[in-house]
Amino acid sequence: NMIISGGVNIYPQETENVLVMHPKVLDAAVIGIPNDDFGEEVKAIIQLRDMADASLNLEMELIAYCHSKLSKIKCPASIDFETELPRTPTGKLLKRLLKDRYWKGEKRI
Repeated sequence: NMIISGGVNIYPQETENVLVMHPKVLDAAVIGIPNDDFGEEVKAIIQLRDMADASLNLEMELIAYCHSKLSKIKCPASIDFETELPRTPTGKLLKRLLKDRYWKGEKRI
């Protein structure tokens, strides 16, 4: 599940741990999505406690929140909000389902 951006190894769990500490975030998944310059970039998919809070302002707030706690390379370049993140019956996050949305038609390096 490692993200490789510009030759830097990024472990998504570290960013996920920071995001779920934010009071408006219920759950978070961090994945690598295609980036023409760096191979991959960090993308967060967030389940909010209240979806009514979903906005561009909250996206910017969460990115700034990450910048205050992590190095820039580990912070999401963008965030999508979902009503629910896909999980198995035992609770394992199905990141492959999320990644497939962004990698469709792309060749992974």
